[in-house]
Parts: sequence; C-alpha cells; structure tokens
Amino acid sequence: MTTTFIITTLFVFLACSLSPDVGYCFGINYGQVANNLPQPEKVLVLLSTLNLTKTRIYDTNPQILTTFSKSNIEIIVTVENEILNQLDDPQQALQWVNSRVIPFLPNTKITGIQVGNEVFTDDDTTLLQHLVPAVINIYNALAQLGYSNIWVSTPSSLAVLETSYPPSAGSFKGEISSMMYQFLNFLATTKAPFWINAYPYFAYKDDPNSIPLDYVLFNPNVGMVDPNTNLHYDNMLYAMADAVSFSIAKMGFKGIEVRVSETGWPSRGDANEVGASPVNAATYNRNLLKRQMVNQGTPLNPRMRLEVYLFALFNEDLKPGPTSERNYGLFRPDESLTYNVGFSTLATPKTSASTSFSLASSSTKIKAVPKGSKNLVYWMFIYVLISILYV
Repeated sequence: MTTTFIITTLFVFLACSLSPDVGYCFGINYGQVANNLPQPEKVLVLLSTLNLTKTRIYDTNPQILTTFSKSNIEIIVTVENEILNQLDDPQQALQWVNSRVIPFLPNTKITGIQVGNEVFTDDDTTLLQHLVPAVINIYNALAQLGYSNIWVSTPSSLAVLETSYPPSAGSFKGEISSMMYQFLNFLATTKAPFWINAYPYFAYKDDPNSIPLDYVLFNPNVGMVDPNTNLHYDNMLYAMADAVSFSIAKMGFKGIEVRVSETGWPSRGDANEVGASPVNAATYNRNLLKRQMVNQGTPLNPRMRLEVYLFALFNEDLKPGPTSERNYGLFRPDESLTYNVGFSTLATPKTSASTSFSLASSSTKIKAVPKGSKNLVYWMFIYVLISILYV
C-alpha cells in the first residue's frame, strides 16, 4: 500500500468527521436487537464526534427520540411490521402519529417514517394488503397535524425485482405489480423516495466463483457494460440501484429518487458464508464512504448523489439467523471499532487544552472533541496533507 493511498484514505475520513463544510458523509442504521448496547446518551456523543447527522431506528423508541432532542441528528423512524394491520384504519393511524411522533416534534429532527420493513417480500404475505393504506393514512395524519414535510415510504429488499441484470432489464415481480403500482403512485404524488436494502455481499456469497470480489468491494476492476444502454458499472451496488430505477420507469413513473436504506458487509460469518471477514467489511465500507464523500451518483443518474445508509452502527448480539447477522456493526457495544475503516479519533483530556489525533485501531474508542477544536485541526491536517503530497 502506497503512502499516497494511505494519506488519501485518511483525508477522506478526516474530512468526513472534521470538516465544518461537509456536515455528514452518510447515514447509518442504529439497530437495537441486542442486550448490551450503550445508552442513547453515549450513542449521541459517538455520532456527534464522528460528525454523522443522519440515522435510522427500527421503531419509535421514546428514550432515543428524547435523547436526540435539540441535537443536529436527523432521524428516520419505523413502523413495526406487526402493527401494519391496525394502521389501515385512518383513526388508528392518526392515533399512532399523535402518540409516537408528535410529542417529539419539532425538537427532535424526525425527517421520515418508514412504514414496515421489506413488506413486499415478507414471509407473512397478508401484510402486503395493509401497506399502501397504512402509508397513505400516516401521511394524511401528518398533513392534518401540520407535518407534511415528513416523508413517508417503506424499504424493500432487492427480492422485489424479477430481473436485476443487466440493470436496464430491471423489472418488478409480477405478483406484486398491482400493489407496487399503487405504492409508486403515492411516492410520485408526495415526492417521497423509493428505499432499497441492497447487499452485494449476498450476491457474492451465493456465487463467489462467478462474481469478482473486486466488483462488489468497489475495488479497481474492469466492471461491466450494460448492453442496452452502454452504461459502465464498476460496482454492484450502483447496478442494483439503477436496476430499481429502470423497474420504476417500466411501471410508468419518472422522477422517483432511489435511495439505499441499508447496505453493508459482515465482519464475521459461518463456514459457509464466503467473504464475511474484517478485511472485506473494512474495504467495502471504506470504498463506499470515499464515493459518498465526493457525492457520487450512479451511471444512470450521475448528477444525483446516491443517498446511502450503512448497516449498521453496532453489532447486535440478539439478531437471529447465521453468524453474519450479528456482525454488521462498525462498532462493538463497548464503542470500540469492529475493524479499522480509517476513522480518526480526537482525544482531548479534560485536564488539558491540548489536542491530538491518531488513526483508530480495532481496540480504540472514539472520544469526543470540543467543536471549537475541529475547524483548526481540519485545516492543519489539510496543510500537512498538501505538504506531504506535493513537496
């Protein structure tokens, strides 16, 4: 690894966490299926120290929403799948919004509501009939209460697609097309985004002999050219996102933005979970975040930054399923990094005004730094970086 590459990587991550102009470089999913996670107060300090301003939770946890009050963190909340059948009643939806969302506004920056999670492909097929009514009712309740600025949508897995390769051939499965049309019509009317949970890891795990690892990890590679559009793809995540965009267009809709609600890579897995490792997880997230820092779009929409939420903030020890499910976190529950993605730590002892920075190792905890120190350290780093690269 060259000195220039190391310095460039450090620059990307320091800029993300220190720059007064950047503000944020990605969103992150804050899952809570665990019994050993830090209290929300500590999580808020962690996110603020990293200068992350966007997160999603998988419920409407009042402790989290209260703790994040008057912070600069924008939060997406989620309606649990289990109560969707109640919310196709407009009065029940209004009551849910009044009790779960309104008490925390406007001090807590709730920017969006995800109604369910992967409902289109859930094993409980009865859920789907309740989805669009619930989405509409929650949106109408928000509008009635003066909060139509909060978008309403639902995240889907890539399994909603019948075809995803090449991207231009993307199309939704026939059995969900009727309900999907209704949902897309709602998104087009309210200008809300279509969210997709996209994991190149799963594709690689299932077919490692045919899918190049560099292609899924954003490493340099020859990529692929869509024969119908001549668009060149050098990574699978962008191909997945564009396959969804083409699928939406084939349903007759234009202008619906596709965003990534979940993506990530596990640092551990079972023996049959090919590719799950700290090295691959660090590479995937590092390379993705470098692209996020330069506001990169997909080949189909190069001028529109692809908004991405990483999965996940913490390893979650109570998640069911294979080992990988419990090992997507950038951090362990003790707030140490699971693997080194290049985050810089700024440690300022309470008894000293001095400031120092170093690359965080897998055993290092992220520590808070006073806001007043960030701008100075950032520009000092820029000066050092330029000196090293060009002297």
